Amino acid sequence: MASTTSDSSTSVTRWRQAQLGLTTLLLRDLRGLRRLINPARLQVTVPTWIEAVAALVARYSEVAATLAADFYDGERDAAGMPGLFTVPLTDAPPDSQMSNSLRWATKDLWPRDEAADATTAQLAPFDVRLGAAMAKADGAVQKLVADRGRATLRQAVGADPQAVAYARAAALGACSFCKLMASRGQVYRTAGSAGVEANERFTGDASVVKFHDNCHCVIIPVFRGQQFELSPHAAEWERLYREYAQGHPGDQLRLFRRALAEHDQYPLPGSN
Repeated sequence: MASTTSDSSTSVTRWRQAQLGLTTLLLRDLRGLRRLINPARLQVTVPTWIEAVAALVARYSEVAATLAADFYDGERDAAGMPGLFTVPLTDAPPDSQMSNSLRWATKDLWPRDEAADATTAQLAPFDVRLGAAMAKADGAVQKLVADRGRATLRQAVGADPQAVAYARAAALGACSFCKLMASRGQVYRTAGSAGVEANERFTGDASVVKFHDNCHCVIIPVFRGQQFELSPHAAEWERLYREYAQGHPGDQLRLFRRALAEHDQYPLPGSN
């Protein structure tokens, strides 16, 4: 009899809690670096801050990748897979990616002339601009760290001959995009591993591996002989998609978002 796994299993719940705990520590340390930015010396202190944050991302992303590998090993053992497999850890985010993300987050810190087509945000007092920049940095840094863990899991699924697919688990209060991706269930790594009974909707990476800033979705590996079962809330998202959005190319996400707002018991971000 085939074993089952789910986005609501005990091990996945523990995995999500570990990720949230890591994010809490990451943001605590990130906010401690805010003191490095001196409004009177932005040209010097912002690059210093970026360098310090990049080192923080490298350190925490290593932990994220290691936690992901441990989770994968546990899921593989629980599925009773034969043979040995060592999860390869993905590399840290490139320096250019980290620098670009952090420069984007801080781009409104610099003083602007009202006559230079400055936006309202760019003309706000420095403390307001700094707060907005740090909020953007929180989201960008969280994504950089979490992405390394998620990439480690996806890479393991691709390299392990006993793995056939992966699924995405979204939080109850996730955005409409994440809920839609989570409703897809297991996404097969190749057409060959999908088999003749797989729906085209459940094959290939597509957008199921796109993540946004402040996204807490996790990847769940699925192994040979296993069946992935959607949790009750993810199954409800899948039902809402089929009933209200399926069959409307180019408009699915908008229709799905509206269906969630009208019928889902878990509110979308910003809807309260």
